[in-house]
Amino acid sequence: MRTTDRLLLRPFQDSDLEPWAALNTDPEVVRYLGGEPLSRAQSDRIAEQVNAQYAAEGIGFLAVERQSDGAFVGACGLTFEQWYPEELQIGWRLARAYWGHGYATEAAAAWLDHAFTDVGRDRVLSVTDTPNVRSIAVMRRLGMTFDHTAVLAEDGVEFDATVYSITADAWRTANRIN
Repeated sequence: MRTTDRLLLRPFQDSDLEPWAALNTDPEVVRYLGGEPLSRAQSDRIAEQVNAQYAAEGIGFLAVERQSDGAFVGACGLTFEQWYPEELQIGWRLARAYWGHGYATEAAAAWLDHAFTDVGRDRVLSVTDTPNVRSIAVMRRLGMTFDHTAVLAEDGVEFDATVYSITADAWRTANRIN
């Protein structure tokens, strides 16, 4: 579990499952995540898998809760994905009502700090569908820089991806961490 000024990053709880499923059926949220809404069973399975990964490895795509009122905002975290299985990746998925408030950047910054300080990684990637300018903007606010483009596939469906990265040294310099 991690905290920021406004957020609590924690394993999924039963009370998160309904808003998590709603988020995963919002066409605007899933637009750059394969475009297909997830079923409640798929959303529940993801939450269960995330919690198991976090318990086993100390990383994962954890729930994001707003501390001021306990609202479920979405999820954010560190994962290893199929495209670059040796590279730790940062990602986020927030309910549309919480877009534009800096929550994705705040949550991702906490996870990047964890990746470089506690996990000891030298570099972290972030991958998005190339037209997803909102996620690219978050990557830039985090201090990530353009790495490359690629054609990747998820569940057999290809997409044009843009990949950003940040090194531990760049993170420490930008955040004045020794």
